[in-house]
Amino acid sequence: QVQLVESGGGLVQAGGSLRLSCAASGRTLSSRSTGWFRQAPGKEREFVAAITWSGGMTYYADSVKGRFTISRDNAKNTVYLQMDSLKPEDTAVYYCAARAGAIYLEQNRYDYWGQGTQVTVSS
Repeated sequence: QVQLVESGGGLVQAGGSLRLSCAASGRTLSSRSTGWFRQAPGKEREFVAAITWSGGMTYYADSVKGRFTISRDNAKNTVYLQMDSLKPEDTAVYYCAARAGAIYLEQNRYDYWGQGTQVTVSS
Protein backbone atom coordinates (compact mmCIF):
# COMPACT_ATOMS: atom_id res chain seq x y z
CA GLN A 1 0.00 0.00 0.00
CA VAL A 2 1.03 3.56 -0.69
CA GLN A 3 -0.39 6.44 1.32
CA LEU A 4 -0.24 9.84 -0.35
CA VAL A 5 -0.56 13.16 1.44
CA GLU A 6 -0.78 16.46 -0.43
CA SER A 7 0.19 19.78 1.07
CA GLY A 8 0.97 23.32 0.00
CA GLY A 9 -2.45 24.49 -1.08
CA GLY A 10 -3.89 27.81 -0.05
CA LEU A 11 -5.23 31.16 -1.16
CA VAL A 12 -3.20 33.20 -3.63
CA GLN A 13 -3.84 36.17 -5.87
CA ALA A 14 -3.93 35.81 -9.63
CA GLY A 15 -0.42 35.85 -11.02
CA GLY A 16 1.01 34.33 -7.87
CA SER A 17 2.67 30.98 -7.24
CA LEU A 18 2.24 27.91 -5.07
CA ARG A 19 4.17 24.68 -4.76
CA LEU A 20 2.23 21.55 -3.95
CA SER A 21 3.89 18.51 -2.44
CA CYS A 22 2.79 14.90 -2.53
CA ALA A 23 4.54 12.84 0.12
CA ALA A 24 4.31 9.07 0.13
CA SER A 25 4.47 6.66 3.03
CA GLY A 26 4.10 2.94 3.23
CA ARG A 27 5.83 1.96 0.05
CA THR A 28 8.20 3.95 -2.08
CA LEU A 29 7.09 6.27 -4.85
CA SER A 30 10.35 5.80 -6.69
CA SER A 31 9.07 2.98 -8.90
CA ARG A 32 5.71 4.59 -9.62
CA SER A 33 4.49 7.07 -12.14
CA THR A 34 2.74 9.95 -10.43
CA GLY A 35 0.11 12.38 -11.60
CA TRP A 36 -1.64 15.50 -10.41
CA PHE A 37 -5.34 15.95 -11.05
CA ARG A 38 -7.78 18.66 -10.01
CA GLN A 39 -11.48 19.08 -9.48
CA ALA A 40 -13.14 22.45 -9.59
CA PRO A 41 -16.58 23.02 -8.04
CA GLY A 42 -19.30 21.52 -10.21
CA LYS A 43 -16.81 20.00 -12.65
CA GLU A 44 -15.31 16.61 -13.33
CA ARG A 45 -11.86 15.81 -12.03
CA GLU A 46 -9.29 16.45 -14.75
CA PHE A 47 -5.68 15.66 -15.54
CA VAL A 48 -3.09 18.33 -14.77
CA ALA A 49 0.38 16.82 -15.03
CA ALA A 50 2.22 13.52 -14.73
CA ILE A 51 5.78 12.31 -14.37
CA THR A 52 7.45 8.97 -14.92
CA TRP A 53 9.06 7.15 -12.01
CA SER A 54 12.53 8.29 -13.11
CA GLY A 55 11.45 11.86 -13.76
CA GLY A 56 12.66 11.52 -17.31
CA MET A 57 9.33 12.29 -18.95
CA THR A 58 6.60 14.73 -18.02
CA TYR A 59 3.18 15.51 -19.46
CA TYR A 60 0.93 18.51 -18.97
CA ALA A 61 -2.61 19.49 -19.75
CA ASP A 62 -2.72 22.25 -22.36
CA SER A 63 -4.34 24.56 -19.84
CA VAL A 64 -1.30 24.53 -17.55
CA LYS A 65 1.55 24.01 -20.02
CA GLY A 66 4.22 26.65 -19.56
CA ARG A 67 2.91 27.66 -16.12
CA PHE A 68 3.10 24.46 -14.04
CA THR A 69 6.11 22.20 -13.51
CA ILE A 70 5.99 18.69 -12.11
CA SER A 71 9.10 17.22 -10.53
CA ARG A 72 10.10 14.54 -8.08
CA ASP A 73 12.70 13.75 -5.45
CA ASN A 74 12.76 9.99 -5.05
CA ALA A 75 15.16 10.23 -2.12
CA LYS A 76 12.44 12.15 -0.28
CA ASN A 77 9.61 10.03 -1.67
CA THR A 78 7.94 13.24 -2.79
CA VAL A 79 6.49 14.67 -5.99
CA TYR A 80 5.99 18.40 -6.48
CA LEU A 81 3.82 20.64 -8.58
CA GLN A 82 5.18 24.15 -8.99
CA MET A 83 2.36 26.42 -10.09
CA ASP A 84 3.23 29.86 -11.45
CA SER A 85 1.17 32.59 -13.08
CA LEU A 86 -1.91 31.24 -11.38
CA LYS A 87 -5.34 32.14 -12.74
CA PRO A 88 -8.76 32.11 -11.06
CA GLU A 89 -9.69 29.15 -13.27
CA ASP A 90 -6.95 27.13 -11.55
CA THR A 91 -9.07 27.13 -8.39
CA ALA A 92 -9.76 23.50 -7.48
CA VAL A 93 -8.94 20.69 -5.13
CA TYR A 94 -5.68 19.18 -6.32
CA TYR A 95 -5.02 15.47 -5.93
CA CYS A 96 -1.92 13.42 -6.48
CA ALA A 97 -2.12 9.82 -7.61
CA ALA A 98 0.37 7.03 -8.21
CA ARG A 99 0.53 3.84 -10.17
CA ALA A 100 3.14 1.17 -10.83
CA GLY A 101 4.57 1.08 -14.31
CA ALA A 102 3.99 3.30 -17.30
CA ILE A 103 2.60 6.78 -17.20
CA TYR A 104 -1.04 7.39 -18.09
CA LEU A 105 -3.13 10.50 -18.32
CA GLU A 106 -6.40 8.76 -17.47
CA GLN A 107 -7.27 8.91 -13.80
CA ASN A 108 -8.84 5.46 -13.76
CA ARG A 109 -5.37 4.04 -14.39
CA TYR A 110 -4.11 5.21 -11.00
CA ASP A 111 -4.24 2.95 -7.96
CA TYR A 112 -3.41 5.28 -5.09
CA TRP A 113 -4.84 8.71 -4.32
CA GLY A 114 -4.29 11.39 -1.75
CA GLN A 115 -7.04 13.28 0.03
CA GLY A 116 -6.51 16.49 -1.91
CA THR A 117 -5.44 20.03 -1.12
CA GLN A 118 -7.46 23.16 -1.88
CA VAL A 119 -6.03 25.83 -4.15
CA THR A 120 -7.95 29.09 -4.43
CA VAL A 121 -6.86 31.84 -6.79
CA SER A 122 -8.49 35.22 -6.31
CA SER A 123 -8.85 37.74 -9.10
